[in-house]
Amino acid sequence: MIMTQRAGGPRPVPTLEMVAALAGVSRATVSRVVNDSPSVDPELAQSVRKAIEALDYTPNRAARSLAKRRANSVALIIPESTSKVFADPFFTTVVQGIAMYLTDTDFTLNMVIASEAKPEKTRSFLLGGNVDGALVVSHHSGDHSWTHLSGSLPMVFAGRPLVGAEDAYYVEVENEAAACSATRLLTASGRRSIATIAGPQDMPPGIDRLAGWRTAVREAGLDDQLVEVGDFTLASGARAMQRLLDRGRPVDAVFAANDQMAAGAYTVIQGRGLRIPEDIAVVGFDDDSFATSVTPALTTVNHPIVELGRKMAETLVDMIEGRPTDRVTIMSTSLVLRDSV
Repeated sequence: MIMTQRAGGPRPVPTLEMVAALAGVSRATVSRVVNDSPSVDPELAQSVRKAIEALDYTPNRAARSLAKRRANSVALIIPESTSKVFADPFFTTVVQGIAMYLTDTDFTLNMVIASEAKPEKTRSFLLGGNVDGALVVSHHSGDHSWTHLSGSLPMVFAGRPLVGAEDAYYVEVENEAAACSATRLLTASGRRSIATIAGPQDMPPGIDRLAGWRTAVREAGLDDQLVEVGDFTLASGARAMQRLLDRGRPVDAVFAANDQMAAGAYTVIQGRGLRIPEDIAVVGFDDDSFATSVTPALTTVNHPIVELGRKMAETLVDMIEGRPTDRVTIMSTSLVLRDSV
């Protein structure tokens, strides 16, 4: 028997058998309690927990993983290019929220940056017993593989999938309502030619934020055709703003579907000698580092990204552990008023 030195002389390291003897139950019953099985009578389970506490017994995590056929690991899948992932503060912030939640669990995090072009390697990894579940962030309508895997592996998405949403577990913010509120701020300030730089139309945030902008401009009786589409990057925001100004039609405000694209629009607006907000007001979405790095500081929608990541991780762990959890979580947003309106 393995021994450890304690005050008062050597004492055996507590074992499953010792817990069973103290609690007056079988070894199998102790094992079921340790592995959180719901099949144990509550009174017996309480006796076992008291024995565990009295003996200072620490379950063997490796053995528990084997007993449960667990890897004690989850994957974060980001179907984007590496350059885009590391340039966008959204991804680092959502990882922060995920990691914060997992710190107090037995699970570790694997990050997988993978495109739909060659999904076989990622699918093989996910279904090969390497992880117990997966989180999917920034998926596009063409990313069918991840949705189809949800029948074989617990999965939680950031935003509803555009394929298979009726069964998927997901966490998202109120994208459409938030975009509508942001645009109403512009109409209330007296702007009458309000354009939008929309996000990709194969992603739920891009689609929903464009819909919210359209609702607000239509209810104000304004033109709903001042639309250019970007890909949530700084450069795409600049290109979209150039196209809007090159139309030769007046633009006195812009709602950009994220702060990066809003920052890109700033460079073009100011490069043409126009003033923000005097000539063109700008509102963004996310409230990330881009919002405060531009001058004037950007009015934007606060997107609780850390909390979104934390809630995704919590939902996934609950699914893996067999605990009841909401299939859909919609998180609130708020407007952050700065100097660009």
